[in-house]
Amino acid sequence: MDPGYVTLQIFNGLVNGSFYALLSLGLAVIFGVLRVVNFAHGAFYMLGAFAAYLLGLNAGIGFWPALLLAPLVVAIAGVILERLLLRRLYGLDPLYGFLMTFGLTVFIQDAMRLRFGLQGQPYATPAELAESVSLGLTSYPAYRLFVIAFSIVVAVGVWFAIERTRLGMVVRAATERPELTRALGIPIDRWVTGVFAFGVALAALAGVLAAPMRNVSPLMGGEAIILTFAVVVIGGMGSIAGAVVAGFTVGVLSSVAAILNPALENIVAFALMALVLLVRPAGLFGSVDPT
Repeated sequence: MDPGYVTLQIFNGLVNGSFYALLSLGLAVIFGVLRVVNFAHGAFYMLGAFAAYLLGLNAGIGFWPALLLAPLVVAIAGVILERLLLRRLYGLDPLYGFLMTFGLTVFIQDAMRLRFGLQGQPYATPAELAESVSLGLTSYPAYRLFVIAFSIVVAVGVWFAIERTRLGMVVRAATERPELTRALGIPIDRWVTGVFAFGVALAALAGVLAAPMRNVSPLMGGEAIILTFAVVVIGGMGSIAGAVVAGFTVGVLSSVAAILNPALENIVAFALMALVLLVRPAGLFGSVDPT
């Protein structure tokens, strides 16, 4: 087996894992505080990519400013949707939230499909990262290395904010023991809108990072969300560390499995999810009793 090819696949797995980690991180934060299974997360991922594309097309705004502006635009859209729709479902059976966000996904995807069609739109790689970098055994695109490094920095930054700041203390308490946190007089509801906006901004950030690598299309979110849910289940619903570790693990294992047989690439995540659920139903980092 060619060592260069194996190295290439491992780095491809890290790139895929970067997207899984960012998407799962947003899902974990939202579920932890709101107890909403946000099926529309893939749609926000897609909107992040389209926001970057449209900012470049209509305003001439390049990749680097879009990396900040596109998640901000999508976060504002998330605030509006949370205030108008999701807020009415808190305290009800989680199935209502799932159905609401599923309906939002269908609506957003079809609206974007009617406006832009199904054919994907290209988005240019930033000129500073257009070259390849030698890794010894093989060369690898500089932009993909940037995606890996940037995602790790974001993941560590979110972990630090959750684990080492006062704001993070409130979010963590609301994630792990929401009823007890309310009983202690901490106004969790005050943080709900901001947490949802932050979660969807992470999805949009992943979408911006994906835009130069994949065609920007209305269906790109649907292709990513199913695997992302598997990653969240593996890591543990609501677990910040679990989302990141499971994201990179699934990405690398899937790519390594593809070396043996390409058909295995899309099976690994679900096989691992089934194994984890059999051994530890709460997930690798999940709490057995989240309330």
